[in-house]
Amino acid sequence: MNVILKYVAYYRVSTKRQGRSGLGLEAQQKAVRALAEKYGATIIAEYIEVETGKSAKRPKLLEAIQHAGLTNATLVVAKLDRLARNAWFTRTLKESKQPFVCCDNPGASDLTIDLLAVIAEHEARAIATRTREALAVAKDRGTLLGSARPGHWDGREDRRAFGQKKSQPLASAANAKKASDRNEPIVAKIKCRREAGESLVAITAWLNQQGIKTRPTKRCPEGSAFTPKAVWRLIDRYLGKELLGNKSQPACAACN
Repeated sequence: MNVILKYVAYYRVSTKRQGRSGLGLEAQQKAVRALAEKYGATIIAEYIEVETGKSAKRPKLLEAIQHAGLTNATLVVAKLDRLARNAWFTRTLKESKQPFVCCDNPGASDLTIDLLAVIAEHEARAIATRTREALAVAKDRGTLLGSARPGHWDGREDRRAFGQKKSQPLASAANAKKASDRNEPIVAKIKCRREAGESLVAITAWLNQQGIKTRPTKRCPEGSAFTPKAVWRLIDRYLGKELLGNKSQPACAACN
């Protein structure tokens, strides 16, 4: 009885646009179907991954491997670099004992696959290095890159405004959390001393004697010495008005 050879095909495209338009995908499908026709195989499933070549996070590839294993099928890809530009990842696939074949080298041995994977990984690193070097040279020449380049936002002003509107609250919340975490131990000390009846001036003097600084800013990266007004603001923000004493902000070092 003739055994029908079964293929589970795996295709990878780098962007969602390529996935929608078929750019790169059709060529991969054509190569896999040609291989299946050559060996009289049946393609029982196809998996499409939208991912960068350097990433090892390949949920669709793992699904394809599992499907092939459950159905005693062979995993097939159009080109080796569609598996990954990472030799470790390719070796992991091999260690799963799942039979697989590459259309661009269907007769390759395990050793050949290992060598090709290492070469693919090396080329990916080389491309990344060349890209970084080219961008650095362009930047040194004064070329504006990314969203800063002229014309980037032409016709997309609404998207830019939406992005800014969406990011500002997140940035504000992150800054507030950072300030709160930094001020928490200082506020705890102020609370104990205020409840013990110490004045803002006394608390200010104690903080400065301990070498405790205010939160760093661009103008003062190392922080500055505390003032009664700075202590008042911390109490007002984190402890409540019942510990403020006077309801108005202190105007001088002689205040309560």
